[in-house]
This record gives sequence, structure tokens and C-alpha cells, in this order.
Amino acid sequence: MEGFKIFVVPNIDGMGAKELFHVVLDAMGQLFYSISVAMGIMVTYGSYFKDDENLMKSVNRIEIFDTLVAFLAGVMIIPAVYAFLGSDGMTAGPGLMFIALPKVFEAMGPAGTWIGAAFFIMVLFAALTSSISILEAVVSGFMDKFGWSRKKAVIIETVAALVLGVIICLGYNVFYFDLTLPNGSVGQILDIFDYISNNILMPVVAISTCVLIGWIVKPKTIIDEATKNGERFGRKGMYIVMVKFIEPVLLFVLLLGSLGVWDKLLK
Repeated sequence: MEGFKIFVVPNIDGMGAKELFHVVLDAMGQLFYSISVAMGIMVTYGSYFKDDENLMKSVNRIEIFDTLVAFLAGVMIIPAVYAFLGSDGMTAGPGLMFIALPKVFEAMGPAGTWIGAAFFIMVLFAALTSSISILEAVVSGFMDKFGWSRKKAVIIETVAALVLGVIICLGYNVFYFDLTLPNGSVGQILDIFDYISNNILMPVVAISTCVLIGWIVKPKTIIDEATKNGERFGRKGMYIVMVKFIEPVLLFVLLLGSLGVWDKLLK
């Protein structure tokens, strides 16, 4: 129960304004991954919807199931890590899956071998399905822009992804080097790619999308599309205010945090 308590009960003891601010920024950044914001995935899959599809119900399902799955994952993983590794396991950060969890499975004895194998097989399939959705966004763009067939676009994109993947893997041995990133962290090739895509490109694309929808295309276009079959857009006013004013500002704050600006200002 202590591990579950650590997961659900906030603890801000010893946390100053700077640390709390970083927690908020990290939570905002997590949303990009969680619901695939600024990756083109939702736009691509949304373009495949039939005209009679209820977009509002689909959005609500995504919100509910994404939150539910994330919570259940935390309920299963965090208490287990705390039970076998104590509070030290909570500091693993991104390495939790590949550093802390293997130790948890090892501590379970013979059963841990099978549980660990099953867990990482599921992780493999989760990564595979996520890769397919990301690949589809790129493939769709190639097909629309260059008139390529799906087969040609898939082959070219897959080869490019494999080449980059091999280079990134070799970044921990053959091509190993350290580079200090603008946010103060030190990384290798994988960290550099991760930083550029997640900390710079995704916030910039998200800000550009807000400007496009909020001020050029206009929110009414989106609202009309979502309600063309008589559906009710219950948060219409909130959506307009968010996409035009609040979201661009918050995303810009997140971008500045990714560039290390807030670390310098809050020293």
C-alpha cells in the first residue's frame, strides 16, 4: 500500500518553485507522447474517418481510455518498483523500464523470469504498434506530396528508419560521444535525436498548429466539421479560447523550458 500511496499522493516537501515548475513542464511534455500531439498521427487517422463518424464520441473515448491505461500502468509498475527497490527505484526516470524493472523481475525469483519476458514482449508489441502509427503519418505525407504508391513509400521510409536506428544503436559504442544540450543535460546520439524531436520540433509544430487553426483557418471550421452530423460540441467556447490564446502561450513556455531558458532565469 505504501507504493500505491507514493503513486497517488503528491509529495511537495522540499520542492521549491523551480522544481514545481519543472514538474509542470514535464507533465505538459508527457501529453505530447500520451495523445500523439504534433506528430501528424491524429490528423492522418482522422482523414480516414467516414463522413458519418461521430468525432466527438471518438475524442471522448481517446481522453478516457488514454487516462485509464496510463493510470493502470502506474498502479502496476510504481508499487512493484517501490516494493522491491524502495525509494531509490523511483529516481530511475526514463531508465525505469530497462534498469529498475529488470531488478524487480529478478527479485521475484524464478517467476520473475517469465513475468519479465511476458512484460517485455508486450512492450515490443506496444512499440511496434506505435511505430506503425508514426510511420503511417509519414507514408501518407509522401503519398500525397509525391504521388508515390503505398508500397514504395513504406519501403523507403522503413529503410530510412532502419538506417537511422542502426546509427543510433552504434551511438553507444562505435559512434559514442557526449554533447551538452541546451537544457543542460548531457546526451549521446539517441538523446540528441530525442531532444530535437520532442523538445523543439513538437512544441514548434504544436504552436504552428494553434496559429493555423486559431487565426487562419478559424476554430469555426473545426467545430462545423465535428458537428456536421448533428453532434453537440459541448466545450465550444473553451476550445476557441484555448486554441487561440492559452495553448500557444503554454506551448511557448514549454519550448523555452526545453531550451533551458527557465533554468537560467530561475537560478
